[in-house]
Amino acid sequence: MMAISLDDEFYRAMLNICDAAAELGYRPIRFLQVVHEHGGLVAARRLLGAPEAPSGLTEPWKRGRLDISMEGLVVQEHWQPLFSDAERQAARDRLSAYGYDPASGCERPSRGGGTS
Repeated sequence: MMAISLDDEFYRAMLNICDAAAELGYRPIRFLQVVHEHGGLVAARRLLGAPEAPSGLTEPWKRGRLDISMEGLVVQEHWQPLFSDAERQAARDRLSAYGYDPASGCERPSRGGGTS
């Protein structure tokens, strides 16, 4: 049996974001298109390189589930080999702007809304 690469594993994790979002009542259609078109890693890097946080953070934030965002994945230790320090910092900064502390997995009250 072939071992799955970390890149392939990340692709699946990115697709799982869409499944988790659907369970919360919304479908990140554009996100799914970008992941299918470019793969999980390239999609994440493109989204992280955008000058502003993608609108895809707003819906998970509204539902108190920033842990299921792309940024929430990027900051996980498991994916560290895939991303540069700058990419991981961009993800942390975006999460922080929405009041989410990836270290604890908790949203801090009274910040919310991000910059969108």
